[in-house]
Amino acid sequence: MRIGIDFDNTIACYDGVFHAAALERGLIPADLGRDKNSVRDHLNGSGRKDDFTELQGYVYGARMDLVSPYPGFAAFVTAARGAGHDLFIVSHKTKHPILGPKHDMHAAARGFLTDRGLMGEAHGQIAPDRVFFELTKDEKVARAHALECELFVDDLPEILGMTGFPEGMRKVLFDPENQFATKATPYERRASWAEIAADVVRDNG
Repeated sequence: MRIGIDFDNTIACYDGVFHAAALERGLIPADLGRDKNSVRDHLNGSGRKDDFTELQGYVYGARMDLVSPYPGFAAFVTAARGAGHDLFIVSHKTKHPILGPKHDMHAAARGFLTDRGLMGEAHGQIAPDRVFFELTKDEKVARAHALECELFVDDLPEILGMTGFPEGMRKVLFDPENQFATKATPYERRASWAEIAADVVRDNG
């Protein structure tokens, strides 16, 4: 099976990262909630929307060292590859931040994957030529179509709902915070990479 995987908030977990980076830059009080939305709402609510926009570029471009893969993702890669599945990372992000220093955010994401041992030529890794960072959502969907993905994992229902994916492709909503547990969605919902790994190994059996 050909499996496409989103990157931000699907592989890369930013829990606490925006809080740490904002504290580092003196943008927020230390007792502010640690989630990204608390940081965003604080800055936007105090008339510093541009500070949050620049903070995003700083995190995605210069501080990927603060970011970790979601638990179980490395084991998923090993299990899926062992079961004979083809893995592709297909994501979208601008190459440079809108504000602030012109970090190469595509290179930073690839560096994250390499540094965490997720991208490479070994059996339990995803090959570099199977990692795609597109500039727009439409280009992301078009890439998944061109790769003939049979299953796609993403944290955003609005992405999975876009037209242009391969016909009949399975759509898995990655929902580690159970945000959609009580909301009706037309997609398979999984709360962990361990669940997804079990799915793909079972499907191969």
